Amino acid sequence: MNVDFSQLNTTELVVMLIAGLLLVVAGYRIKKIGFFLIWFLIGFTLINHLMPVINNGFAPIRDSSLWQMLLPLAGGLLVGLMGFTIEKVCVGGIAFGLTMMVVSQYFGTEPQTLVIGAVVGAVAAGAAVMLMKPAIIIASSVAGSYMMTAGILTWASNMDPAVFYFPLLIGIGAVGSVIQFVSTRGE
Repeated sequence: MNVDFSQLNTTELVVMLIAGLLLVVAGYRIKKIGFFLIWFLIGFTLINHLMPVINNGFAPIRDSSLWQMLLPLAGGLLVGLMGFTIEKVCVGGIAFGLTMMVVSQYFGTEPQTLVIGAVVGAVAAGAAVMLMKPAIIIASSVAGSYMMTAGILTWASNMDPAVFYFPLLIGIGAVGSVIQFVSTRGE
């Protein structure tokens, strides 16, 4: 199941694009805020993926549009608060979470796909913890790029996501990483 950003209104899309841009170009400098935004995105996405299970188990939640909106936001906020805790756990978790988000969004949620994504995510998390500054820069650029790519593809509905998803994700992330590496040289 893919996250459906088409239900967001224009203001929410603009906020998502601005937050994504901030992460792309200044993620290392605003890492505490960046960690919160990245973890919020991960929590929001995970709860969105779990909503069918929650809806099947709890009829009052399924029948309430308020709960349908509040649960993903609450999940995002709860997980986002983890962004203010231990930096190494955050960086490793971000690398793993981003890997799983990209895998589930683009390749699907079949069990074998998720297992392969989890293995790749675990390797990425281990590498991220060993290389903190580069990992923070790359993870924040990729997370911001994910937010911007989702926003762009939602807004420009004439763009085919199957064609433009990875080129946008990689291109925006690469440009953001270069900007951050250049602007934080010597820190």
